[in-house]
Order: sequence, then structure tokens, then C-alpha cells
Amino acid sequence: MKNMLLIHSNWKEAKTFKMIPAADHCPYLECIYDSELKVLAVIGKLKKDTFHMLPKLDANGDPEMRKTPGRDGSPYKQERRAQETYQEYYLEDLRDIQEFVMMFAANYSTFPIDEYLTTEVEVEDANVPAESAE
Repeated sequence: MKNMLLIHSNWKEAKTFKMIPAADHCPYLECIYDSELKVLAVIGKLKKDTFHMLPKLDANGDPEMRKTPGRDGSPYKQERRAQETYQEYYLEDLRDIQEFVMMFAANYSTFPIDEYLTTEVEVEDANVPAESAE
């Protein structure tokens, strides 16, 4: 099942890792680790229809202007349209993320994934002053 590659990347102005398919039979298009939220977003190849609010276009293909701004402040008319989108999965548990990466990444053993998955937890004891805590 090791049909993806781990690569270094950036996401939201932070260093992170991504996984990209290394074979045609890979069931996923991309995986992105959000280091701020500590979530691995997995985009699968399965498609589904979902509804989105999109700008309403005139005969020239330009967005139609509203007479007054909408509730969201948008100056354009919007319409609800069904769009085909890829299925998304979100792994939040650190163990699940590690198992998923181990299962699908061909270069898992040589990639420094621990740099991205380690979490720094600050522990403060409310009863002990910071100067005397050892």
C-alpha cells in the first residue's frame, strides 16, 4: 500500500509536510498536515456533489453586481450551485496520523516526520510559583 511520497512544504506560512501520490492506483490525491491545528487533511479520489454559493454571472461571464451589499458584505449576486468536489477526510489523533503515514508513505523511514508531529506542551502548576518550580 505504500503508494505516496512525503515531501517538505509550507502551509499557512508554516513549515509542514505533504503526501503526494507515487502511483496511479493510489486512492488519495494529496495529504496536507496543518501544524497549527495538528490535523492531517486527506483528499481522496472519490467525488461527490456538494452545494456552494457562487457569484451569479451575466451573459459576458462577469459577476453581476448587487444593488446593496449582501449580508456577508459581498457586492456580487450569488446563486446556489451543485459542484463536484473530492471527498475529504480529517485525521486529528496523533496516533491515527502516524499510522496513516506509515501505511501509505514509501519514504516514511527516511523522512524526518517527527519534526512536524512533535507537540510542545507547556505545563504550569498553579500552586507552585515559577521561580521555585524545579
